[in-house]
Amino acid sequence: MKETMVPSPANLRILLSTATDQLRRAGIEAPQREARLLAAHAAGTDLAGLLRIDALTGAAHATFSQILTRRLNHEPMAYITGQAGFWSLDLATSPATLIPRADSETLIEAVLHHLPDRTQALRVLDIGTGTGCLLLAILAEYPHATGIGTDINPHAARLAADNAARNGLGARCATLCCNWAEAVHGPFDLVLSNPPYIPHTDLAGLMPDVVAHEPARALDGGPDGLVAYRALAAALPTLLAPGGTSVLELGIGQDHSVPALMRASGLEVVETRPDLGGIGRALVVKK
Repeated sequence: MKETMVPSPANLRILLSTATDQLRRAGIEAPQREARLLAAHAAGTDLAGLLRIDALTGAAHATFSQILTRRLNHEPMAYITGQAGFWSLDLATSPATLIPRADSETLIEAVLHHLPDRTQALRVLDIGTGTGCLLLAILAEYPHATGIGTDINPHAARLAADNAARNGLGARCATLCCNWAEAVHGPFDLVLSNPPYIPHTDLAGLMPDVVAHEPARALDGGPDGLVAYRALAAALPTLLAPGGTSVLELGIGQDHSVPALMRASGLEVVETRPDLGGIGRALVVKK
């Protein structure tokens, strides 16, 4: 794609109008909001602060042009800004990990429902931790809990550790680079995971922002989307303490097949909790 042309002088109203049209033509959802987010990032402010700005000048103008081009090429906003919100957390992001999504907050809601005593000194494991969003959200809600996050990608493991420090939770968690849970030993009171669950043949049909930019390893669930769940079903009986709970993220249409795998491993299926779109998203099982 050719470099995005922006008007000069850099009147903010004109910049936003032009950028909104370009984003709309590129098929970006909510193009007006996205244009404003890009401008705020370029100016080093937030959306409220943008209201006090009439023009982008100098470096801010150049930055806006550059990042607008990146967004028109469907690079996710979270990778452009380097951050994303999840639950109560402010997280750094990078192309080494999936971008935290609101659907995954369903897992946190499920944990809070099934483990209502926030004073518990839970021992928590997050398998495939990515940014650390699941583990860190739980540690933020359970002040006496400690946890371990694992990821096969060393860059992801480092990012999760940085996010723990960024949110004041580094003293209560560690991150390890390993395949699944090979480097850890139970028992754990709570095991979380948002594993790869997209069937391989479905990857090409994902949104351009996802398929072209987010890590395929974190998306590809194998021929039927269940490869990771089979590994989890085999590992959870050993990892969980007696009476321990595991909460796993599910993909669309997996709310029957994955529970069956868990039951076959001797685990009790407690609930499949839907997300805001009504999709079975969080599977709760107990040992």
